Amino acid sequence: MERALTLTTLGFDADDTLWHNESFFRRTGEEILRLLAPWCPPEELTAEQLAAERRNIPLYGYGVKGFTLSVMETAIRVSDGRVPAKVLGEVMAAGRDLLAHPLELLPGAGDALEALARTHRLLLITKGDLMHQERKLAASGLRGLFDGVEILSEKDSTAYGRIFARHGTAPEQALMVGNSMKSDVLPALEAGAWGVFVPHGTPWALEHAEAPEGHPRYREIASIDRLPELINTLRLR
Repeated sequence: MERALTLTTLGFDADDTLWHNESFFRRTGEEILRLLAPWCPPEELTAEQLAAERRNIPLYGYGVKGFTLSVMETAIRVSDGRVPAKVLGEVMAAGRDLLAHPLELLPGAGDALEALARTHRLLLITKGDLMHQERKLAASGLRGLFDGVEILSEKDSTAYGRIFARHGTAPEQALMVGNSMKSDVLPALEAGAWGVFVPHGTPWALEHAEAPEGHPRYREIASIDRLPELINTLRLR
């Protein structure tokens, strides 16, 4: 016999779940490969940059500023300190362009949130640079649909448990939606909530993780506009 699942709270990631993000980083990365080609082959440069980002996340956090600093560090490293100041200036300019890039909502994101806000408490749970994420949320036009906004330095099960408790929600009554298996789905499941994976583009290498196939509280949908339908059909057995 089935009984209806009581979901009171829906958490949403922001970048590449509600609006485009990684594609802009990739285009900027292609430009940086061109700038640094005289000192390093593309494959080696990509590996060096990824290693720098991994080292620097505990210091700089996630987002454009940490990315830009890691690229500059990589440029100095691969050129043995010979990279011209002009090239470093172009790297900085690329970072500023990323920060200033107009926001583009993913198709169906606004309509899905408007529909779900009528029946559920909505939380934005994202990570990255505080000022940049706040600017993007303001530009999205979605701020009024959220009952709470949480901008974190890292997403783990402890953080999710703390957020759900602060908003008066038991974990089993909460659901987290996002495009990162590592940050949005797995720690939410570990906290006792539901996790919905919405793949988008090619995920950043540092966010890769295997799907928890067979987990009773795990779901995957092709796009964010399918979420209202999923919420309406979810059941506990």
